Amino acid sequence: MKMEQDKKYISPGGWFSLSYPAAWSEFEDGEDSFLFYNPDVWTGNFRISAYRGEGSYADECVRQELAENPQARRVQVGTWSCAYSTDDFEEEGEAYTTHFWVTGRKDMSFECSFTVKKGGAVDEAERVIRSLEVRDTDAKYPPELIPVRLLEIYRINEAYAWVSDKVKEVLKKDFQGEEGDIASMQQLVDKALIAPKKRDAWLSVGIVLCVILANEADGLEWRTLVDGNREAPVLLQVDTDVLIDPMKLVWSKVRLREAIDLSAIYEAAWHQLEH
Repeated sequence: MKMEQDKKYISPGGWFSLSYPAAWSEFEDGEDSFLFYNPDVWTGNFRISAYRGEGSYADECVRQELAENPQARRVQVGTWSCAYSTDDFEEEGEAYTTHFWVTGRKDMSFECSFTVKKGGAVDEAERVIRSLEVRDTDAKYPPELIPVRLLEIYRINEAYAWVSDKVKEVLKKDFQGEEGDIASMQQLVDKALIAPKKRDAWLSVGIVLCVILANEADGLEWRTLVDGNREAPVLLQVDTDVLIDPMKLVWSKVRLREAIDLSAIYEAAWHQLEH
């Protein structure tokens, strides 16, 4: 029986999903590779890469791995038939083992690895592999909230940097991410420095309003919303499940050609949290 519920991960573009232990987090890795581990008590690094081909591409990848890697053997992990192998190495006098699985289904192939101290358990990695699901890109899935991904954290940071730099450049003012900075953001709006069709810029303003909200209010956490083709950062009040969507704060009003009063928008979001 699990002590804590696993977290769900949906890959960028919605190719696949998986569940990973609640104590793990996502960390930066190479392009098209996703890295997870427990930052507090390290039990191993889990990496996964996904590749899409044609026809029975996954079966071909498994067969190729079995043919070309003398150490590889076929194993079953849940419903997944895998080519499995290990590689021992030393780093700074410590012995490690990397466990490799090549698996997949139809036109989707996965390469998974789990690096642990030599003799370390691999049950966490196998649990993740068992949870793998290939998502049908033509299917309509219900909207889902998942723990905020690195991709959305980067988007939040980019938005904050853009607004902060704009305030410093145009108004010659500091930007601290506090409620008092909303007046400076309003000046940018009033000076018509953001064109009505600049969706990403308006979305950045909405994201920064949410950053300020999260700095000022308790119990708010970022999540990634996956809704069809839309994958975006949103703010969740954990205790009440109230959702604040940065896109709806500002960009939705710009599209309707409504007047943009950032203080009023911010106050309305506060009111939403309190009720």
